[in-house]
Amino acid sequence: MQAFNDKEFLPASALTRITEIRVADPECTLRVARTRKRRRTLTPDGRLNILAADHPARRVTKVGDDPVGMADRHAYLARIVRVLQSETVDGVMATIDVLEDLLILHHLLLEAGGTALLDDRLLIASLNRGGLAGAVWEMDDPVTGASHATCAAMNLDGAKLLLRICDEEAGSLDTLLYCSRAITEMNAVGLPTFLEPLPVVKNDGGYRVVKTAEALAKIVGVASALGDSSRCLWLKLPYCENYEAVARATTLPILLLGGESVGDATPLLREIAAGLAAGSNVRGALIGRNVLFPGAEDPLVVAQAAGSIIHHNWTVERALDAQGTWRGRDMKAMAGYFA
Repeated sequence: MQAFNDKEFLPASALTRITEIRVADPECTLRVARTRKRRRTLTPDGRLNILAADHPARRVTKVGDDPVGMADRHAYLARIVRVLQSETVDGVMATIDVLEDLLILHHLLLEAGGTALLDDRLLIASLNRGGLAGAVWEMDDPVTGASHATCAAMNLDGAKLLLRICDEEAGSLDTLLYCSRAITEMNAVGLPTFLEPLPVVKNDGGYRVVKTAEALAKIVGVASALGDSSRCLWLKLPYCENYEAVARATTLPILLLGGESVGDATPLLREIAAGLAAGSNVRGALIGRNVLFPGAEDPLVVAQAAGSIIHHNWTVERALDAQGTWRGRDMKAMAGYFA
């Protein structure tokens, strides 16, 4: 299998054009955001397959043995765009700088006579990235990204918040308050919030997520009650054994998360299928690294496989069997617009 080539898929000239527009026309992103075609409903079929692309903003850049694999914005953008070529992907959740890069690319493609990159796709802003990985204040994670007012002004489709709770860290209480306030503010502008509540414990100088049904069910109860209303709230949770107990802890819709890239998406696809079967309120996935950096595999293949399981009720085996039909599809589509 040939490795996905970021620079062949998205030429360096595309990044040059993005920077040129940032310098010459900084209001471009706001205009494009306000005029892009939004979908009428959040989810036409009740399920979602969203790409997560907010890791570098929290100083999480490691991919495999490369400590800065996700720090390369060219590679990162190329893989995001590749995933967005999948018709089974509903949209992307990212920090505002990444969303603005994508909005400029959307503009450049339309200007060149190409297909709109972001029409009918969800754009979800990642709000709190201040809890930098490895920092002494890591559990104190304030909103350092876009505000609720910005999300509304830019015609975005929602916001995402990370809530890690460590009983040994007082900063987790502050993060609870930040998240509660942000949920209330998003409700005020009529936009959904995707909340990722994670129970963590200290582990070798860092933090480890406790992926047990008991720990997750307990934190679901806390997360579901945050803010002035849960009417627009979705939860993002990891898979674990006995996931039925986690799903039964709330009536809120749940999206599965992925975790660190392991180079083989098969276990992830099996977790998605098992999670969807665990409860009627498990409604899809919000996954990043395992889709963007699936070893030598084409990111489109993993995105299509996950989306087919989520939206078309495919079995994992059927999705795996279809990989060859997606691999390398439309690989040169972007290059033609940035020659």
